[in-house]
Amino acid sequence: MKVMKCFLLSVLFTTVFSAPAVAQYEGFKHEGEFGIQLGAAHYFGDLNPTARLNRPKIAGGVFFRKQINDYVAFRVAANFAQLGYSDVYEKNNEFRKRRNLSFNTNIWELLLQGDFNFFKFNPTNPDERFTPYLTFGAGVFGFNPYAYLGNTKYFLQPLGTEGQGSSFYPSLKPYSTTAIAYPLGMGVKYAINESANLHFEVLYRFTSTDYLDDVSGTYAGAFAFKPGSPASFLQDRSYETGTPIGRAGNQRGFNKQRDQYVTAMVGITINFTSYRCPTGN
Repeated sequence: MKVMKCFLLSVLFTTVFSAPAVAQYEGFKHEGEFGIQLGAAHYFGDLNPTARLNRPKIAGGVFFRKQINDYVAFRVAANFAQLGYSDVYEKNNEFRKRRNLSFNTNIWELLLQGDFNFFKFNPTNPDERFTPYLTFGAGVFGFNPYAYLGNTKYFLQPLGTEGQGSSFYPSLKPYSTTAIAYPLGMGVKYAINESANLHFEVLYRFTSTDYLDDVSGTYAGAFAFKPGSPASFLQDRSYETGTPIGRAGNQRGFNKQRDQYVTAMVGITINFTSYRCPTGN
């Protein structure tokens, strides 16, 4: 009996440790990931038309990724970002230096994305724990630009700084503070073990709005605002740099191009894995 037990243990040991390495991972399926990420965001638009990356602000988010197969996944993400810029950062363009406008805004977004791995990704297999990937999709986001006059913070959309809602411009309606985003990006991810991954991702958003910065068209003119009101000072701040330039009809922004923003974030995800007995076992 002891001889038989020793023989069986010997066979079991040989089978487990002498089998091809891939057998250890056969039947394991990567189902998806839950992740958190943190990084920086930057704005591009009428106040930053040359796409300078000189004023990054904080960004972060959470997401759930459902793996469809080894290469394709769908993702639902909720993100937060801060954006802002000012004409005071302009050193060369005389118009923007004189215009002297600025803004900040918080962004809250909900995105649906498709992710496409370059390589087969399976965190249970040491040979398949790294891949670059592409991602794109669509979503909605909320924003509400504001600026400071003295030490007082004013949200700009209710002020109608380009004449929106003014009786002098009945066709101009207040813009919506909800817009559509079209994210496009790339990333890399690495499974540090079977349970967790690290990733780095750059995600660019094309948007449906030109009012992230509250700047789009032309000046409404001082007559469109109550004298001495916050709106009258915030709609044209060129008086701080010289003779005011905000005559009605003068260019204030460039409404032929929508505003955009980008995030660069690092994150960690927790894997969900299932096991299915290989066929024939």
